[in-house]
Parts: sequence; structure tokens; C-alpha cells
Amino acid sequence: MSAQHKLEIIKKHLDKTLSYSEYKNLVETLLKKGKSTGFTQNEAFLNYSKLGFNRMKRWEKTSELTEDQIQKIKKVKQKQTWLVITEGWCGDAAPVIPIMKKIADHNPLIDFKLILRDDNDELMSQFLTNGGKSIPKLISFNLEEEEILFTWGPRPKEAADLVAKEKAEFGKLRDKFKMTLQKWYNQDKGKNIAEDLVNCLALNV
Repeated sequence: MSAQHKLEIIKKHLDKTLSYSEYKNLVETLLKKGKSTGFTQNEAFLNYSKLGFNRMKRWEKTSELTEDQIQKIKKVKQKQTWLVITEGWCGDAAPVIPIMKKIADHNPLIDFKLILRDDNDELMSQFLTNGGKSIPKLISFNLEEEEILFTWGPRPKEAADLVAKEKAEFGKLRDKFKMTLQKWYNQDKGKNIAEDLVNCLALNV
């Protein structure tokens, strides 16, 4: 599909986007009702959502950008929207989204929005990863210039390499591996995520 077609699909879905605070409020409200976002409603997804919400709040407090990264973010002169396709139960979204928000907060030209995957399949289908509907998926675009600047996701490169190795060996992500992946995120402290995203921005300065 052409970039122009993808931008038309994006435009159709902009009225369904959420701010960061709206997204958090939605996830929290659903959790109080014993629900998660998305079409799949069961105990496992509810637990994933609870874990993700608590991890998100922790990452808000603990993740930090370096001074060098902040300076690179501030140098960006191109107006853009960062639209993140996600769901509350997504394990990778918990550490990623708070860091995206912190990056956006350092440059007023970056408009940060989120949108739910399951409710917006037409949009998700335009931004697949290796044929799959992997999330979180970030789309950076400028509607005025009718340009998609870059996409990113669902994981930083080092984590993506770990996932690829696991799938190659076992054909799926085992529960044991999911714990290993979360441990990797905790030990990395968001460094890979921030580095990846700032590099994407720097390429478009």
C-alpha cells in the first residue's frame, strides 16, 4: 500500500484516538469493572492488563532520558503526530509507552496519541510487523505535508532479537520466556527503547 493510502486510513481513525491520560483512565476504569481493553475478555488478559497498568505507572517514575537524548529531541523541527496502536494487556506496551510520552513531552511539535488495536483493525492492517498485528506500533506522520516519517515497534532491537530467537527455537513465546523478556526490560531500564526512538527522530531532523 502507498503512503498516501495509509495516510487516508489514518485520517479516518483520528476521531478514535486518545491522549495519554485518557488512555490510562480507560484502562483503569475497565480494570475496576474486571475487564481489559480489546475483544478478548478472560482471566489471563485481565491479569496481563493489571500487570501492565502497574508496570506503566512504575516506568513513568523510573525511566529517564539522557541529556544527550533530550538535546536531540529538542532539535527536531518537523511537526509530527505520534500515533501508537496498543492495548492495555500488552506486555511490551507497559515499558514502551511511558518512554514515548517522555520523549514527546520534550518537544511541542510532537503530538502524542494512542488508539486501540482491536477496535481499529483497518488501521492496524496497514502497519503489520512481519505479517502480524504486533503492538505497540508507533506511526509518526505529518498530515499537512502528507508524509509518514517513520514507524517503530513493537520492541527495541535487542528485545526483538530475543523474541526472534525464541520463536525460531520453540515456534512461539513460552510463558517462561515472557518472564525473561520482562526481566530484560527491567534490567535495561528503557535505554534501548529511548535510543531506538531518538535515533528514528534524528534521522528525520
